[in-house]
Amino acid sequence: MKLIIDDFNDDIRLDIYLAEYLQDYSRSKIQSLIKNGEILVNKKSVKSSYSVKNGDVIEINIKIESDIIQPENIDIDVIWENEDMLVVNKPSGMLTHPTTVEKTGTLVNALLYKYGENLSNVNGDLRRGILHRLDRNTSGLLMIAKNNKAHEYLVEKMKAGCMDKRYLAVVKGVIKEDSFVINKSIGRNIKHPEKMCIREDGKESISEVKVLERYKDATLIEIHLITGRTHQIRVHLASVGHPVYNDTLYGFGKVKIKTEEQVLQSYKLSFPKPFSGEIITLEIPMDEKLTKVINTLRSS
Repeated sequence: MKLIIDDFNDDIRLDIYLAEYLQDYSRSKIQSLIKNGEILVNKKSVKSSYSVKNGDVIEINIKIESDIIQPENIDIDVIWENEDMLVVNKPSGMLTHPTTVEKTGTLVNALLYKYGENLSNVNGDLRRGILHRLDRNTSGLLMIAKNNKAHEYLVEKMKAGCMDKRYLAVVKGVIKEDSFVINKSIGRNIKHPEKMCIREDGKESISEVKVLERYKDATLIEIHLITGRTHQIRVHLASVGHPVYNDTLYGFGKVKIKTEEQVLQSYKLSFPKPFSGEIITLEIPMDEKLTKVINTLRSS
């Protein structure tokens, strides 16, 4: 089994990271496997306390049933497609890729049914085709690579800042400014590794915020991501006292309008079409979750 670290898992202890994939194993067993050289990072033995870095290749030299991901006939909302890639509208509630605990019902299961082997495997079989991801309860536009050449091209363009990703969110409280920039570094929360937090020694993280509509005790905003860190929007907005609506992980508090976690949607995306330089811009309507919350807020 091979896993490749992306920016979403950067700066987390190796044994903690592996717990997501080896949940049938105790942490002490995982540490034992690392110590015995059955788990390597970049073909070398490391300690359990090693902090994984973006681009690290982890090789797990034990047989794991979850290596085999089954194709599933699940509807995929394909927004745009050519021979090298596609863009899908991922629904809220769907995992982007499998874990050892949840092996079915993910976007990768659906992609394997529709496209079979015609997906990149740069990031291993668990993440066939996946260039970037959205949190389970964040809906919207997601790019998929059909081959490794296109995958590498698009990753380089993302690193170079050639992608334009815009999100819609409803946040707690009334924002007075019409627009502002949040420039706060983000890193892993040491006490709660499933969370991210503002850290001086974290990675540079920049979000541009524009107010679209104000309500009695909430605001509809557009967020333009200049960088793309794990949970960036959710962490940034919580840090300025305006957590995303119903985002209990980052302190929204009491829920007034019942929905799945975080009322957040990736609604607009611009990217360079592989190997041509042509810029493709896609935009989708508000999803049901956003629409429900906004309509309720407007009428209250």
